Amino acid sequence: MAQNYDVVILGGGTGGYVAAIRSAQLGLKTAIVERGELGGTCLHRGCIPSKALLRSAEVFATTKNHAADFGVQTGEVSLDFARVQERKQGIVDQLHAGVQGLMKKGKIDVYEGIGRILGPSIFSPNAGTISVEMKNGEENEMLIPNNVIIATGSRPRTLPGLTVDGEFVMSSDEALKMESLPKSILIVGGGVIGIEWASMLNDFGVDVTVIEYADRIIPTEDKDISKEMLKLLKKKGVTFATSAKVMADTLETGENGVTVQAEINGKNESFSAEKMLISVGRQANVENIGIENTDIIVEKGFVQVKKTFQTKESHIYAIGDVIGGLQLAHVASHEGITAIEHIKGNNPHAIDYDLVSRCVYSNPEAASVGITEEQAKENGHDVKVGKFSFKAIGKALVYGESDGFVKIIADKKTNDILGVHMIGPHVTDMISEAGLAMVLDATPWEIAETIHPHPTLSEVMGEAALAVDGKAIHS
Repeated sequence: MAQNYDVVILGGGTGGYVAAIRSAQLGLKTAIVERGELGGTCLHRGCIPSKALLRSAEVFATTKNHAADFGVQTGEVSLDFARVQERKQGIVDQLHAGVQGLMKKGKIDVYEGIGRILGPSIFSPNAGTISVEMKNGEENEMLIPNNVIIATGSRPRTLPGLTVDGEFVMSSDEALKMESLPKSILIVGGGVIGIEWASMLNDFGVDVTVIEYADRIIPTEDKDISKEMLKLLKKKGVTFATSAKVMADTLETGENGVTVQAEINGKNESFSAEKMLISVGRQANVENIGIENTDIIVEKGFVQVKKTFQTKESHIYAIGDVIGGLQLAHVASHEGITAIEHIKGNNPHAIDYDLVSRCVYSNPEAASVGITEEQAKENGHDVKVGKFSFKAIGKALVYGESDGFVKIIADKKTNDILGVHMIGPHVTDMISEAGLAMVLDATPWEIAETIHPHPTLSEVMGEAALAVDGKAIHS
């Protein structure tokens, strides 16, 4: 028997389940169709498990290499990687149970299976129907929604010729399941995910080489951040090759691991390691969900939407990684809330993506909001820049983590903050102050006038804001 809903959401990842919760809060009868597990990529194959591993790597490296700096004598330090994976899974399981509890609390129906959009029917001549192929072998379900939200997420992108076999060549999905660490690894791609894995595996004691096609790592970040990240990771022992085009047809795998060549400055160089990790972005999951039964436009692999997240079919919305843009969990959540608010007729504000904070959870961490100095100049701004090092911050010295800096970019004429870029200890937790400042259209002077408690890492924000006008106190 067909079930009627105000909203049916295809995908129970971060964007999908957050949208479902807001939908239920607004009194809409809501269902989620999820082919895997609630929480999606972020909870099970991305944000949470990778950060759990990063934390274990940080603790291991700190204990092994720096405990004596704090006057702590540890003796021989060893790694129990099975316990590392066990801890990671325990965190995932706890959060997964929490999401399941939220679905029950909101009286949100969850269908475990593959959902496909069908064309209009006698049951729903305008909105169409959703067919659910139940994964437990039960009879297929038919859902009749007034509105649909596509939140099917993404999966790791691969490069032609570099076939992921799970043994020698991995994506992040396979890497998260490793039962033991390799002695060495080639990471193809020096973007955010590649740098996080490079940092993590290096801290675990793996010999890491990063091969990046662009002329610098994390190329979407400010150049000063890229330069500092490169310097600090090199100092820790990570090897880098930039402006390097991997020649997939030279890939060889076997008893000795992986060998591949890359073209660098017109010359071919060979790279070898025990394993290879492909980290070249993510592609949207647009297949096998019935898009061909609609007028929805898919361009360059992503569903096209308006600012309201409506597709060409006004009753069908799309959010998260499947629409491209900033493929971040917190972005998907806010897109889901905005879509639901629009369905309810609440006329929500459009999301300003320049105000979204972005984070790199490596060691050191990096975080940013707004545009880079280069982008500001390209946009015609006459800029002024304040930059302040963690080396002059007492709390950073107490932590034993004083590398890095905060950089604030402002417009000389208007004094508007255009971007804030950070690299150093715990900056992913600090970036929200900068994000709030930009949302409130604050000036560097207003950040500087905010009295930052001493000693805290946050003092670096106040000093960087003062530095914009050449007034930093401790420089």
